[in-house]
Formats: sequence, C-alpha cells, structure tokens
Amino acid sequence: MSNSSVNQSMLAAWLSLISNVALTLLKLIVGVLFNSQVLIADGIHNAGDVIASATALGSMRISAIPPDEDHPYGHGKAEVLGASMVAVILLLAALYIGYHSVMLLFEAPSQPHVIALLAAAVSLVWKLLLYIYTMRIGREANSKGLIATAQDHLADVYASGAAFLGIGLGLIGEYYGYGLLAYGDPLAGIVVALLILKLAYSTGRESIDILMEKAVHPEKIEAYTAVLTAMPEVKRIDRIRAREHGHYIVVDVRIGVDASLTIQQGHDISRLMKKNIMHSDAQVTEVLVHLNPWYADEQQEAAMVISSDARER
Repeated sequence: MSNSSVNQSMLAAWLSLISNVALTLLKLIVGVLFNSQVLIADGIHNAGDVIASATALGSMRISAIPPDEDHPYGHGKAEVLGASMVAVILLLAALYIGYHSVMLLFEAPSQPHVIALLAAAVSLVWKLLLYIYTMRIGREANSKGLIATAQDHLADVYASGAAFLGIGLGLIGEYYGYGLLAYGDPLAGIVVALLILKLAYSTGRESIDILMEKAVHPEKIEAYTAVLTAMPEVKRIDRIRAREHGHYIVVDVRIGVDASLTIQQGHDISRLMKKNIMHSDAQVTEVLVHLNPWYADEQQEAAMVISSDARER
C-alpha cells in the first residue's frame, strides 16, 4: 500500500471514529430529552460503533508497520483481526436491536417528537455519506479494516432509516389518530436487525477465509499463470498458489526452467518473474519462486506420447 493510500485510509478511519462519537452523543441526548426509545437504542448501538471504529483504526495502524524480523511477511493480518472484531460487534448490535424491537411490541408506544425525527434524519444522511466515502477508500486501498468499517456504517444507515421511519409513522399516527402506526418503529427494527445480521455474516466469513489462508479467486491465479506462460524462460509451471495477507497478496510458484542455466541466470529469471507478477497486480507485494530443472528431452517425450495417443485413436 502506498503512503498516499495509507494516509487516505487513516483519514477515513479517524473521520469514522469522530463521527461515531458525535452521533452517539446526539442520539442519546435527544433520545433522553424527548423520550425516544428508538433513538436511545440507536445511540447505544452507536456506542458499539465507537469501539468498532477504534478497533479498525488501531488494526490499520498496526498493519501499516513494515515487515520486521519477527513478522517477515508484514502485519497485514492485523486488519483482518480488526474486521473480525467489527463483525462480532455487528452481531451483538443486531441481537440487541432485534431484542429491543420485540420487547417494544409489548409496551405502550412512546410519544414521538419532531426533534427526534430530525436527529434520525441527520444520522441517516451522515452515515450514508460516510459509508460511500469509506467504502471507496477501502476498496481503493484494499483495506479489510476500512471495508469492515464501511459495512458498519451501512448497518447504521439501516438502523437510522428504521428510526426515521418509526418516528415518522408515530407522528403520522398521532396526527391522524392511527394508534397502530406507533408500532411501525419496532417492526422496522426487527427488519433492520436481520439486515445487520447478514452484514455481520458476510464480514466475518471473509475475515475467517483470510485467516484460514484461503486461496485467492481463480481469476487471479489464471492471470498470474498467463504472465508466467508469456515468459520464454518458463518451460513448465509445476505449481502456483496465492493468498491474501490483509491488504496485500503473497504468491508462491514452482517453475521449471532449463537445467543448463547457471545459478546467476536462475536468480535473474526469478527476479524477472517477481517483477512481472507484481507489475500485473498492484496488490501483490511478495512472490516466492522455487526453480525446478527442466530438460529438453521432456518436451520430446511429451510430444511422442501425444503422437502415440493420436495414432491409437
């Protein structure tokens, strides 16, 4: 990750943290002053987001540390651990909102207020803009921690949308005398809880896949294979593997080259392979190359086998 990408990612993380603190205070203060249970619940949810944002920020700072003697492959997986913690917080938030919404169905609805509606609207717009901005920076930098933070913002968009809808329905019901509309808030909260559960699952699953060293998408393997096949020095590809290590990728290849080459020539070919693969994919920061001997008669024997099979047919 370039210094520019690191700076942009850190700025987005700090904006997320500061915004979550401000929105938590806004929702809790307005919720208590105007007796809006949905805003109080959303404010408590936002307090969890403060922890999630702080976790993501800390993990991103660690992942930006260059490789050292104890961590020769870098610290990229710190972001993945941070994303895992964000997924857990999303799960807890979904369970809390779902439980709170169900309980509200069995209680007398609170009286809605326009100020509470405005606070929910501010949160909705603010979080939507944060989601768009954070997700764009996260994808550009391939930052798992920042992408998880963006998913957390999206969960808040759902929650604030439900709060806005619930308070709005309550105001409409109060104005026109439709008492049942006051229960639109908890019903919307239940739907939101299910949406946040889905976000928690997708975020957690991706983090676990990376921590378990899951291979990258087959399309990337095919792209690396094409790069190596285009090199005349490569006579045979014995194995090629790649895995994500946070915001970067590590590639591992075993290649057959002419057995008559000197050690220096083999070294130069290895460096050229690394350069070509890293040039083809900016996410690749490490290429491990193992050279195997290849003999010209291998190609002749292979051609003879193919020819023999064709005659038998």
